[in-house]
Amino acid sequence: MTGQAHQKIALVTGANKGIGRAAAERLAVLGMTVLIGARDRRRGEETAAALRAAGGDAHAIVLDVTDQATVRAAAKRIEADFGHLDVLINNAGITGSGQTSPMDATDQIPSTVDPHMVRAVFETNVFGVIAVTNAMLPLLRRSPAPRIVNVSSHAASLTLTSDPDGPFAALLPSAAYTPSKAALSALTVQYANELRKDDILVNAVAPGYVDTDSNNHTGHLTPTQGAAVLIRLATLAADGPTGGFFSEDGPLPW
Repeated sequence: MTGQAHQKIALVTGANKGIGRAAAERLAVLGMTVLIGARDRRRGEETAAALRAAGGDAHAIVLDVTDQATVRAAAKRIEADFGHLDVLINNAGITGSGQTSPMDATDQIPSTVDPHMVRAVFETNVFGVIAVTNAMLPLLRRSPAPRIVNVSSHAASLTLTSDPDGPFAALLPSAAYTPSKAALSALTVQYANELRKDDILVNAVAPGYVDTDSNNHTGHLTPTQGAAVLIRLATLAADGPTGGFFSEDGPLPW
């Protein structure tokens, strides 16, 4: 680098709507160059244009986390255009049940679940995170303060979900989405353990019950409220935590 100040580059997957878009908007306000990862090129371009219209620096990148070709192409483009990456927010995720409230997701019930649906959910929520993280790590290593944020859920907490009198007792059991997020917790800890020596901070976050397409807009938090914890972990100071699981209210039990 020359005498210029280091321009922070952030990639958010699944950033064309919901929590991902809200996080991208906030990062742009903070002065970062934001890369809008989206499967649909048109939707990604529309989101990036909206952020630029609001005064931010945003660019769309076609990125399907389940398609290695698009993941590799995205990494090559980021390297060519920006040379490094400072923040990776692995936000792209699916429930497997489509636009359905968790209270109505009968297709997640363990004893009757379709294994193909479970595989599809893990393909996006777990394997997709591995694919994107590994493709972006060489770029993150060029950052003076790299941060990885994995977007999870309170449902990932075995402590919370195993309590028969706890907050999840009234929900239907989930054999796809909930286990995928618990696996993401384990993955987060293992990446944090590996990358700690490189000062790459890796954490999982639970945005809360946010009003999004994935729960058929039954959530009570706005995407902006849900994105707050993502931003906090994406902008940690050097002495910040790694290998943790956080909500906006603080650490969560595993």
